[in-house]
Amino acid sequence: MVAILPTARWPIERPIPAGTVRTVDLPVMPPVSPMLAKAAKELPGGDGWWFEPKWDGFRCIVFRDLDEIVLGSRNEKPLTRYFPELAEALLRALPERCVVDGEIVIATPGGLDFDALQQRIHPAESRVARLAAETPASFVAFDLLALGDVSLLDWPMSDRRRALEAALDGATAPVYLTPGTTDAGLASDWFVRFEGAGLDGVMAKALDGAYTPDKRTQTKVKHQRTADVAIAGYRRHKSGDGIGSLLLGLYDDAGTLHHVGVATSFTAARRAELVAEVAPYEIDALVDHPWREWGNADAHDAGGRMPGAPSRWNATKDMSWNPLRIELVAEVAYEHLQGHRFRHATRLVRFRPDREPASCTYDQLEQVVPYELHRIFAL
Repeated sequence: MVAILPTARWPIERPIPAGTVRTVDLPVMPPVSPMLAKAAKELPGGDGWWFEPKWDGFRCIVFRDLDEIVLGSRNEKPLTRYFPELAEALLRALPERCVVDGEIVIATPGGLDFDALQQRIHPAESRVARLAAETPASFVAFDLLALGDVSLLDWPMSDRRRALEAALDGATAPVYLTPGTTDAGLASDWFVRFEGAGLDGVMAKALDGAYTPDKRTQTKVKHQRTADVAIAGYRRHKSGDGIGSLLLGLYDDAGTLHHVGVATSFTAARRAELVAEVAPYEIDALVDHPWREWGNADAHDAGGRMPGAPSRWNATKDMSWNPLRIELVAEVAYEHLQGHRFRHATRLVRFRPDREPASCTYDQLEQVVPYELHRIFAL
């Protein structure tokens, strides 16, 4: 599945300073904001493109300098302490001095498990150690930013890929090289086939493109679907001006309404309009509301999937919400389901006065056939 690009600028001399290095000293130093992608509805046509699966995990840039490892996140905060098993594995798998861009994932026989990955971000050392053993993570590499004393940021992607393949030659689990191809037909097949494993879609990268930190110079094609959901509440925008997000619910077979995500990204004008549109549903909203006990921590621990749990990423973030009577239905656009929740925030398409909330069930959602990851991960 991994296509080897033609020989470019390899091998590279990698001079290693004498003595033991106790601080990272590399040609590309942390923190680095990773190169980003802009969304597209379809894969780009023509030649000159490299395609890869879009992994659904934590973006991570790894900095290795001899015995020192730093795992940097997309927001430039270190992830090292949360994944001690990966730090050890990366020391074994990577060249002695390098900077590698990739994704931290947790792979299971049922696909990638983002919920389990989120649980790994925990302040308690004992919890971190226990989860490292119970739900070990993997690292999927897809770009090389530096090797030895050489920065590769200005190199074409094709040369960086060739260098990455050579650098990871012989790497073993849990460190992997992402599959890649120049065949648009194969990439289109991946787009359909890999979704059942929890992958987000397909990335397209220009073969002659440099690595541009914090710039959207790549292309991503992700799955888009719509679903009818019950609107059960809302949160104010962080500015205090209007509605920032609508809280969405779906009913299971037993008639329980589960919190499945939010609809966000409203313009300032739309945020103000929504206040007036949902106001009639605020009257007596807590009477018989299925989520009125959301503040009870035991409800979240029991898997009730209600809103209001503290943010794992920002302990100071206000997660309070305003309930609405369960009478309003909306159509939302979503990418895919992760467990029983929408993986990413959805987009409000329209309200559906012609639909009853009771009709908003999981049964309407497209069931994606799982794709086994055993060809990539040893499961």
